Amino acid sequence: MQIRIAEQEDIKFILKYDKHIAENELYSSISLGRVIVAEYDNKFIGWLRWNLFWDNTPFMNMLYLIDDYRNMGYGKKLVMFWEKLMKENNYKLVMTSTLSNENAQHFYRKLNYVDSGSLLLKGEALEIIFTKEL
Repeated sequence: MQIRIAEQEDIKFILKYDKHIAENELYSSISLGRVIVAEYDNKFIGWLRWNLFWDNTPFMNMLYLIDDYRNMGYGKKLVMFWEKLMKENNYKLVMTSTLSNENAQHFYRKLNYVDSGSLLLKGEALEIIFTKEL
């Protein structure tokens, strides 16, 4: 598996799966170096997208792996790559979130993320906020 910072050429593939971001926003995120992609056997298998919460705390907005590559440790490797990158950039804390009705909450807890709050929007499951000190 190879992990690298995304390039503009990756936009088409990401947009095929990511329905949570507009093309111009994805372009901006990639320009800022805030998208990491994973490849296996020269095949694009997933990505991690992040931004800054409160303009100073890295927040993982999206971690996505193609179905055939889930539950194989690739998500963990993407997160660890991102955490290492954040630590190298002198960040002391990272954040992410997931809905309470999704299994991702267990994945983040296994990676030592700590429940740190929640958000409840009308008509949606509880959003659990996680933090991790680096």
